[in-house]
Amino acid sequence: MFQLILSRSQSLKSDLLSGLTVALALVPEAVAFAFVAGVEPLVGLYAAFMVGLITAAIGGRPGMISGATGALAVVMVSLVATHGVEYLFATVVLMGVLQVLAGVFRLGKFIRLVPHPVMLGFVNGLAIVIFMAQLQQFQFLDPVTGELAWLQGEQMTLMLGMVALTMAIIYFLPKLTKAIPSSLAAILTIVAISIGLDMDLRTVQDVLVDMTGDPVATIAGGLPQFHFPSVPLNLETLKIIFPYALILAAIGLIESLLTLTLIDEITETRGRGNKECIGQGVANVATGFFGGMGGCAMIGQSMININSGGRGRASGISAALFLLAFILVGSSLIEMIPVAALVGVMFMVVLGTFEWASFRLLGRIPTSDTLVGITVAVVTVLTDLAIAVVVGVLMSTLVFAWKHAKNMHFEIEEKDGVKIYKPTGPLFFASIHNFRDQFDPYNDPQEVIVDFARSRVSDHSGIEAIDALAERYMKQGKTLHLRHLSPECIKLLHKARKLIEVNVIEDPKYSIADDELG
Repeated sequence: MFQLILSRSQSLKSDLLSGLTVALALVPEAVAFAFVAGVEPLVGLYAAFMVGLITAAIGGRPGMISGATGALAVVMVSLVATHGVEYLFATVVLMGVLQVLAGVFRLGKFIRLVPHPVMLGFVNGLAIVIFMAQLQQFQFLDPVTGELAWLQGEQMTLMLGMVALTMAIIYFLPKLTKAIPSSLAAILTIVAISIGLDMDLRTVQDVLVDMTGDPVATIAGGLPQFHFPSVPLNLETLKIIFPYALILAAIGLIESLLTLTLIDEITETRGRGNKECIGQGVANVATGFFGGMGGCAMIGQSMININSGGRGRASGISAALFLLAFILVGSSLIEMIPVAALVGVMFMVVLGTFEWASFRLLGRIPTSDTLVGITVAVVTVLTDLAIAVVVGVLMSTLVFAWKHAKNMHFEIEEKDGVKIYKPTGPLFFASIHNFRDQFDPYNDPQEVIVDFARSRVSDHSGIEAIDALAERYMKQGKTLHLRHLSPECIKLLHKARKLIEVNVIEDPKYSIADDELG
């Protein structure tokens, strides 16, 4: 009993310390994504707090961190620019409703359709995106030109040195002790060195100034207030916000469910996809009513959490509460943190996220799988995650169809003046041309048998191919017999009223993917 209590106590301690580490990394990310979307910093911070808190409490994946993300922000910017922030809040509410419906109708299971090469591409592409996002921290707003310029001389040297020191602490500290998350220890160490030696390092405050142009910019604020979006409640508003809500809901769920799958693999546990859909939806509905920009799972912060020992719901809840504390009372302390420490943490996330083993797989896996993985990674970097995953799944589907289409082959024999065709392999949309080209109604004998004992009709395209074959023999005045077809297949063939005769001899029982059987 004592050991159980001690284990739970240590787990809670790990979750709380991990949550603090995540909260520190959330601040610049949430602010940056708010500016990408064209809204105030607090809109991003409130979203990170509320989405993070609610999904951690009721979502389907303990240990996963959610908040404002760049994938959603790039979609939101045009809506905010065209119609204003109030329409964004209404869109986030509708987005949440759509996500709840996705969970209720158990659509989360479709994430299983994402092949492993697509997952590899997703992970590698996202690692590259996280890396590239950190490069802007090596830039500053030039007061003369008003444009971003790279740090020079001593500032760049100090920045690189502190980033390297942060990464070294994160890497080597766990070999000495695991009493405190190495990422948190690294951040605190860099803060102490920066203040103790009075180093000229860029801080979170400097980032805020560059983003806002306000020399006294701050993340300080009050508690989120309930606010019903100030938009007309009519059909015209729905026409404006629904397309955005649908896209945001899809992107949010894809990123969340893929992150859930990744954490499942790392922790060797299993999250609940449909419950996560509902959790994300409830979180976004609440966020829209409390002035937040909405959000979804964040792979970078989730990896920080997992690597820091956060496994339970307390890690996500504490991260959200720490973030709220920063907004309410700790803004001046957070704004002192050198950006180098946070960049170092994110660089370690990049190294841990990228699947380096994928390089060793080159030449060992099918070329098509390699091409799918590379394509998904490139599209993730150039566009966004949702498009990349859709492209990857479509490519994998086409490769699968092409490979199985080539598996259709025939054994042909003649007995007592009867020609027997014995196809082997699935008959579906990709193999129907090969199927059709094997038959010769003009030169075949009066009676022809097609034996499907080693073949299976998989979709309606296969049914149509059989019907079309029957018509060809009927035009020649010849009899076509079909053997070993399923009852469902026979039902559809009879409905078409095209076949001359169907012989049912030891026919199998299986279902066909066809709308007419619904």
